[in-house]
Amino acid sequence: MYRIVLLPGDGIGPEIMAVAAKVLTAVADKFELAFDCQTALVGGAAIDAVGHPLPPETLELCQNSHAVLLAAVGGEKWDNLPSHLRPEQALLGLRSGLKLFANIRPAKILPQLIDASTLKREVVEGVDLVVVRELTGGIYFGQPKGIFTDSNGVRRGVNTMAYLETEIDRIAHVAFQTARLRRKQVCSVDKSNVLEVSQLWRERVTAIGQQYPDVTLTHMYVDNCAMQLVRNPRQFDVILTANLFGDILSDEAAMLTGSIGMLPSASLGEAGKPGLFEPVHGSAPDIAGKDIANPIAQVLSIAMMLRYGLQQPQAADAIELAVSLVLDQGKRTGDIMAPGCERVGCQAMGEAIVAQIHSL
Repeated sequence: MYRIVLLPGDGIGPEIMAVAAKVLTAVADKFELAFDCQTALVGGAAIDAVGHPLPPETLELCQNSHAVLLAAVGGEKWDNLPSHLRPEQALLGLRSGLKLFANIRPAKILPQLIDASTLKREVVEGVDLVVVRELTGGIYFGQPKGIFTDSNGVRRGVNTMAYLETEIDRIAHVAFQTARLRRKQVCSVDKSNVLEVSQLWRERVTAIGQQYPDVTLTHMYVDNCAMQLVRNPRQFDVILTANLFGDILSDEAAMLTGSIGMLPSASLGEAGKPGLFEPVHGSAPDIAGKDIANPIAQVLSIAMMLRYGLQQPQAADAIELAVSLVLDQGKRTGDIMAPGCERVGCQAMGEAIVAQIHSL
């Protein structure tokens, strides 16, 4: 019996989480698994209900689970709240409260969707990379932070980018171990030509790399990496980088695949502790409630949860295969629509995936 916490959140979150719940039921039936799923408040929905984006009860429920499945948080409705009460603070609170220090974001082009990419076929065909992003350090958590007013009444915004060498070492190990399961290449991305924190980053990653002689390590400045991702993305296998850089680069990498609505992610901590699994897209409040959202990233997040969080690789493979077969049938949501394909809504796409799982 696996205890799973479902966090629908805001915008399209409830719609894609409804699809996820049906997929979980189908997987449980197919592979004789048992999921005890409990739904909890998070983000803007939690603010509206109890005045805080991450209620203590939600965090406690997550800490006592086997895995957490999140949809999305945020929206213009809450943009004018104080920073500590905005929906996005729930993400930082979950990462901190669950001690999730490693974010794994794959960006793999599916053959059926090559022409959905905004880049040329010859650029994106064969792209298969992973961004390993440090998640609990860097500029999002460094102190001091805030907006301060000096004696002359001039305001100053401050954020501090800081890393302990131990934080760098542990995320480097994740990247090298991930590379060992793939093509054995790690590109560490930093800004060591101008940032002292990046100079320490490069020094420690180089030192950890010596423990993995079978893995090739290269280094690249973040601005060059941003350019290379759209110039020649096939050169990358595993990209290792800090919190802020990883936040930006992983979204850029996501668009190589044609739609950010296609990609899942996993945020992991210590072995045996619950991980957080979520799509990389946002809450898309402009299309909420219209049954046009793409649920595939949410569905593939379940596959990552089964593989990385629950050690059920066979069930994970089945979900990924079901998604591929549905795309082979030509079914598409609007964001990945192509000539000659059948346009379907969020729920219809979910039903098609569930049917494929049952037929395997």
